[in-house]
Amino acid sequence: MKVTKAQAQANRAHIVETASTLFRERGYDGVGIADLMAGAGFTHGGFYKHFGSKADLMAEAATCGFAQTAAKAEGVDAMEFVKHYLSREHRDAPGDGCTMAALCGDAARQTESIKTAFAAGVESLLANLANQCGATEEGNQGGDARAMRIDVIAQVIGAIVLSRACPDDSPLADEILDVCRTAVLSRLSSPTLGASLAQIS
Repeated sequence: MKVTKAQAQANRAHIVETASTLFRERGYDGVGIADLMAGAGFTHGGFYKHFGSKADLMAEAATCGFAQTAAKAEGVDAMEFVKHYLSREHRDAPGDGCTMAALCGDAARQTESIKTAFAAGVESLLANLANQCGATEEGNQGGDARAMRIDVIAQVIGAIVLSRACPDDSPLADEILDVCRTAVLSRLSSPTLGASLAQIS
């Protein structure tokens, strides 16, 4: 039976979503094309009907993961987002979590197309945080606010990466999350940072 164009597009989207989850769980080198296709419910041979290479799928899967994170963050204020992000729930579920925290180390060793997808993902996170804080960027203060958002994002991602590198039952894994959560929430709630992020003119 011939697959319709709409069904082919749906199949492709399903493969990308499946790959996004599997890559976050196992890393780019931990998942082969056969595993990806089997996970999506298709045969290995069908892969090249949809993608030119595994690298092409990796870049699309990363973009898919960033979109999923943005959707989860929509309508959630920055404080609540940080509380969830720096939680054991997020730490212990990389397949459903942030693509940055799960795959930044892997992406650093990949092709320019994947690095470009990650750079776009960072910009998306920065924009989301600006929206959550009610910020606009104008003049020099806008640059200062952007620097603060980069600092926050780097700290929360780094905290998850460090925590995941520790044994699951390690007190240090929780300590890293607790210390960074307290520090970031304190900075986000400070009058100075709040003014810089929310009232730039």
